[in-house]
Amino acid sequence: MPGIKDTMSQKLEKSVSAQLEQQLDSAAAINEDELFVLADYDQSAAEKAGYSNYSYWRSTLQVFFKNKLAVCLLVVLVLLVLFTFLQPHLPGQYPANLINTHPQTGKALSHVSPSFSTVLITAPQGAMVNAEPVKDAEGWYAVDNKLSTIKSRQKFTVVEYGENWCKIEYKNMTGYVKNNFQTKLKLPEDPTAVPYESRSNFNLDLYMSDVDYTNNGAALYVEGSKLTMNGDGTASFAQDAELRVLPSTHAFWFGTNNIGQDLWARVWSGTRTSLFIGFTVAFFEALLGILVGVLWGYVRKLDRLLTEVYNVIDNIPNTIILILISYILKPSLQTLIFSMCLTRWLGMARFIRNQIVIIRDRDYNLASRCLGTGTWRIIMKNLLPYLVSVITLRMALAIPGAIGSEVFITYIGLGLPVDIPSLGNLINEGRQLITSAALRYQLIFPAIVLSIVTISFYIIGNAFADAADPKNHV
Repeated sequence: MPGIKDTMSQKLEKSVSAQLEQQLDSAAAINEDELFVLADYDQSAAEKAGYSNYSYWRSTLQVFFKNKLAVCLLVVLVLLVLFTFLQPHLPGQYPANLINTHPQTGKALSHVSPSFSTVLITAPQGAMVNAEPVKDAEGWYAVDNKLSTIKSRQKFTVVEYGENWCKIEYKNMTGYVKNNFQTKLKLPEDPTAVPYESRSNFNLDLYMSDVDYTNNGAALYVEGSKLTMNGDGTASFAQDAELRVLPSTHAFWFGTNNIGQDLWARVWSGTRTSLFIGFTVAFFEALLGILVGVLWGYVRKLDRLLTEVYNVIDNIPNTIILILISYILKPSLQTLIFSMCLTRWLGMARFIRNQIVIIRDRDYNLASRCLGTGTWRIIMKNLLPYLVSVITLRMALAIPGAIGSEVFITYIGLGLPVDIPSLGNLINEGRQLITSAALRYQLIFPAIVLSIVTISFYIIGNAFADAADPKNHV
């Protein structure tokens, strides 16, 4: 058996060797020119060998847009900012500083509760009312269903008794009066046993029907197309009609304040003002803070001087400076922005300086200086790109921080004048009414908007700062 195996292995080796020799002979017979083709030199193609398609800003945006919460809040914030500018130009908007008054009484429509409609009550077809065209409101009529006013202590006859209304006769007029604690009708032991004489301790309104088509005694308003005029100052409804508290379909969505100004318009106007303050202060904070911080950290000769300037200013509390500037100068938008810009850049400058000190002596900066690169070019090319993430975060936080300072200054009575709506003004006015549940909406609405702005900037700033960090790039 071993002899047979050896014989088979020797035959296999010989067969393999013969095939290899045949392949080598065939390869040797091939012309080398047919195997290799000389390539032409292309400079642009040669550079691609060391080229990377990495883009810092493209990668930053890709990482940022992976954060769904930050993207959603960014959309909300952009829409909110756009709406603050579009709102005054939308149809049916009340001016922010307009004091809305009742067309009939001339009184301010103060503390009107939030509503999406001006409709108070719906009157059925055929109901009788007094009607009078409204001046300066074409197509609208002021209507009420009062027949007369019965003076206190006057006698009348009750002809029909009801728990809410009593039908009476008074001076050849038949109508209805309210039967409640306010009227205090003098009633017998059995008031259902009619007729009988009665009277009231107060003035009493007499109505055409057992429904009050007034707003606390003031007329309501209806479109003239829904009335059938009788020619004697009265009318009847040609169809079911919506009676409104104003000759308008534009409601006070956020209600009104104590002098009748539309809170909806004031909230958006105030948001626009506060955002302008925030963006302006953040811009100057970044401009001065980055410029001073970079020079402070990179130029060694300026380090001692700027450190002493920082120590002097920083030892004075920012709150004191804000109060003093706001107290000395006339309260205005410019004063508020100036007082904030005067000190807020210090924090940014110190932070940038500390970051620059960490990286100014790294190898690539030393190499740039050895090659004769100018100071400003090193700052712009080597230092600032490294700080993009932290600068972005601090700017994002500076905007709600400035708005918060404006709210504080207004709270202590040194903020913007009341004729310039701002979130600070609105919150300051609303906090005085927080103990009244019916008026608490005047604090809730501006506080909600301020919360959305603050939270959005905080989350977006953190998300973008993380995205701008090259360590998070793939």
